[in-house]
Amino acid sequence: MITEPLSDAKVPTIAGALGEIVAIHGAVIDVRFPGTLPRIRDLLRAGPGGRVRMEVESVVGPQIIRGLALAPVQGLGLGMPVEATGGPITAPVGEAVLGRMLNVFGEPVDGGAALENVAWRPIHQPPPRLADRVVRSEVFETGIKAIDLLCPIERGGKAGLFGGAGVGKTVLITELIHNTVSHHRGVSLFCGIGERSREAEELYREMRTAGVLDKTVLLFGQMNEPPGVRFLVGAAALTIAEYFRDEKRQDVLLLIDNIFRFVQAGSEVSGLLGRMPSRVGYQPTLGTELAELEERIASTRRGAITSIQAVYVPADDFTDPAATHVFSHLSASVVLSRKRASEGLYPAIDPIKSTSVMLNPGAVGRRHYDIAQAVRRTLAEYEDLKDIIAMLGLEELSSSDRATVARARRLERFLTQPFFSTEAFIGTQGRLVSLAETLEGCEQILSQTDFPAPEQAYYMIGPISEVPG
Repeated sequence: MITEPLSDAKVPTIAGALGEIVAIHGAVIDVRFPGTLPRIRDLLRAGPGGRVRMEVESVVGPQIIRGLALAPVQGLGLGMPVEATGGPITAPVGEAVLGRMLNVFGEPVDGGAALENVAWRPIHQPPPRLADRVVRSEVFETGIKAIDLLCPIERGGKAGLFGGAGVGKTVLITELIHNTVSHHRGVSLFCGIGERSREAEELYREMRTAGVLDKTVLLFGQMNEPPGVRFLVGAAALTIAEYFRDEKRQDVLLLIDNIFRFVQAGSEVSGLLGRMPSRVGYQPTLGTELAELEERIASTRRGAITSIQAVYVPADDFTDPAATHVFSHLSASVVLSRKRASEGLYPAIDPIKSTSVMLNPGAVGRRHYDIAQAVRRTLAEYEDLKDIIAMLGLEELSSSDRATVARARRLERFLTQPFFSTEAFIGTQGRLVSLAETLEGCEQILSQTDFPAPEQAYYMIGPISEVPG
């Protein structure tokens, strides 16, 4: 039995060292190395031509390591040779990756030529030191009214799009790419974790059509791939983002869809490795694994990584451990409401639950803060009045309450917006609205008690100037 931890100094790894498979438990493979042992997180190859790649996860006995297969294991058998590569999984970095769609190993999956003139870096990197980090109180303007007004995104911060299935997370991510990538002076990087192949193909085609693909890198660990691939693709994406931040000194916009699939893949990996499940069946290492990924998303003196992450909320339960752990890492939370989606109020952003650390007078200014608070207060008062309206009718309200209802219903509709990414489906041209136009429109609605235009005139428009009369 091994009685003390194996360190890199005691157990050196040698590229080309050969072992043999001694056990196969689904995607978990035990390998005996007669001499030197590979290190934890080293990459191994097995099968014809090294087709099956696996990552070392633990040491389970004398001269035996346990690896997680990153490809289907059909064709493997006991006694087959396994080769140690001598290092971890690496990701390609350099200008050549721009405009390409890659997998977790940095291999192109867009049908294009192989990558040339790129360097390769290990995907497992430590986060920036606290001394190297900088905090910027600067708003990242998106052109989407509800986000810029109520939950402004911090440049160099992390924002989450929370919602259940079918409330518009992916559509909102696509719109954010459209609105920001053409105006963003840095690099955009899209990381698809556990998403559908159809969505990957559509996104690639849309970005190529929009002419922004040459400043974008796309990485995918798709829904049909092994859990190890889905678990590691986020680390590969961050390795590329860190290169452009630290070496090229550029700002990076990192979009992740969907961070819950990362947690889900970690849970699958934990189960495969035989770890005891924790609360609600999640892995006991949930907090640590998420922190290792999220803490690498940071601003340094060389540049900033601004991250926008879609977060699927299981059964719309915001107390789910996955949702609560993700919440703790974010500077802005954009909560999508199924109720608003059912009413046709898109984007279905909940104005009461959505929050941002940037929404304070010191960061956004007193005028923006006061307008946002007034909008929230008006909409909250309207929510309180809905029960009375349902029982007694609108006519039984006082004149001031009726004015509040009129303002709230118009604010709800004004905060809707047609998207460029949905033009083909709804037949309405998309709108990009500046923060100044959003503030002007909300201020105008809040100051009125009598409205000549009907509620519908405020629905799915851009700036307030599009309201007739």
